[in-house]
Amino acid sequence: MDQVYISKNRSGFEVGSYVAITPVAKKQAISAYYYHTEKLEPIKVQIINEIFEFSDDSENAIITGSFLNKGFDFEDIDIIVINGTKKPIEQFIADRFGIKSHIMDMTYESLRKGANTDPLFRMLLSRFVAKKRILLKFESKINYKLLDIYLLKSKLLINNFDSFNGKEKYRLVRNTIAIKRFMEYKKLSDESVNKDINDCFGKDAAVKIKNNTFEKTIFIKKYKALHSNLFERIMEWIKNDKKQK
Repeated sequence: MDQVYISKNRSGFEVGSYVAITPVAKKQAISAYYYHTEKLEPIKVQIINEIFEFSDDSENAIITGSFLNKGFDFEDIDIIVINGTKKPIEQFIADRFGIKSHIMDMTYESLRKGANTDPLFRMLLSRFVAKKRILLKFESKINYKLLDIYLLKSKLLINNFDSFNGKEKYRLVRNTIAIKRFMEYKKLSDESVNKDINDCFGKDAAVKIKNNTFEKTIFIKKYKALHSNLFERIMEWIKNDKKQK
């Protein structure tokens, strides 16, 4: 420890020659920007910093999704790369950490457009860690055709309840509630969506759904009513929009 090792392969230096030992310059530490993100485990901070260092030729990189949840119950790392990197970032993460990643390559313009029109993308951006500071001003612009597509996917839960595990059920319910809040121009975050799930389906419903312990009959009845109401509102808007045109 604290020793200096000088290789014996040092041609040009006679025994007894005086030399100067200087430290190799270190890379400037990355000062990541945390947005609505709680304190992360040290290993996650290390992973984030290494990803940011690897993506140094991109304009910005944003890490979001379940990776930022407390603990290690996540399937992959969601990364938004702004004005991308030519480096194989997905392969780097797999080789370096043995973790799958989902890379979204976009511009700042497409990022803001997605945040303003897509409730599920807005949910992703409700908290994140960015390589560089980024300020987002959310202005909801309702695209009812896009919401209709998302709602159609969530309908699968009604007729295929037993085919999904707890995490899948929770994701579909969360998406439906996110659509509802987006249509009502309300804030989107994990906390607000989980509160609405509990308000709609009962105390601790979000946890019970995720743990796959929610009683099927009660759930289907309430979820079907919720889904039907949202679908009718979307169809009504689409009809009115066609009349105006």
